[in-house]
Amino acid sequence: MLLLLCIASMGVSADRGPGLKSEVALVIDQTTGSDVYAKNTEKIRPIASITKLMTAMVVLDADLSPDEYIQITDEDKDRLKYSRSRLPVGSRLTRGELLRSALVGSENRAAAALARTYPDGPEAFVAAMNRKAAELGMGETTFVDPTGLDPGNLSTARDVARLAMAAYEYPDIQRITTRADFEVASEGVAKARTFRNTNLLVRKPRPAWRIGMSKTGYIREAGRCLVMQATLRDRPMVLVFLNSWGSLTPIGDANRLRRWLERQPALQATTLPVKAGSSS
Repeated sequence: MLLLLCIASMGVSADRGPGLKSEVALVIDQTTGSDVYAKNTEKIRPIASITKLMTAMVVLDADLSPDEYIQITDEDKDRLKYSRSRLPVGSRLTRGELLRSALVGSENRAAAALARTYPDGPEAFVAAMNRKAAELGMGETTFVDPTGLDPGNLSTARDVARLAMAAYEYPDIQRITTRADFEVASEGVAKARTFRNTNLLVRKPRPAWRIGMSKTGYIREAGRCLVMQATLRDRPMVLVFLNSWGSLTPIGDANRLRRWLERQPALQATTLPVKAGSSS
């Protein structure tokens, strides 16, 4: 099987590639629409909390009041993975605060509450997610829940890139996902809580990254996942990393990709076949 490694070059011989550890990876130059790097992009994988980008778009498309208070209920508990939450049952947050909690802190109860309070409820919400995916040309994608906890939320790197490019068009998603943290004092909870961005490159960028949108994800079936819109070599790009193992592997892959790009003298896509299992 061949993997496609798209080397940025203008008559310069290819190096061995960035040596990414993620099973699936894709980098797209938004200016040209061409692949800068591609690895196993045809594989359909669970995408974990990257799902929440679609959740956010469906909420924003519905034009519901961001100031409406929503109470966390037993229905919002995770009974699939029994994941922890910093939003106790009974706490009340505005829809806008729930959206920020879901995108910055990847709060599953926040995403569940957003779907539960959607017109006609969670089933209608998931149907809207799949309609939106179809509109975006995400033909290899299926959504079954708004949190990403269900491994039935499936996609490919190329579809995730389409999702990311669509999400980047929402100023609210740009603004929220590039915040290092935010504090919320919810009704029913005495102490205010700080939600920190799950993407370390946003929270503690070393070196500084020019990130326009991002989302992380993790469940056991999906591995560590990361999608970002970022400017590299003065070009806007979308980066997708799926099924990485080790909590910092996607961050390491992003930095490896960045260093590899910096070694390329220009950005003009040339496709080279690379054998599976190579250092690409």
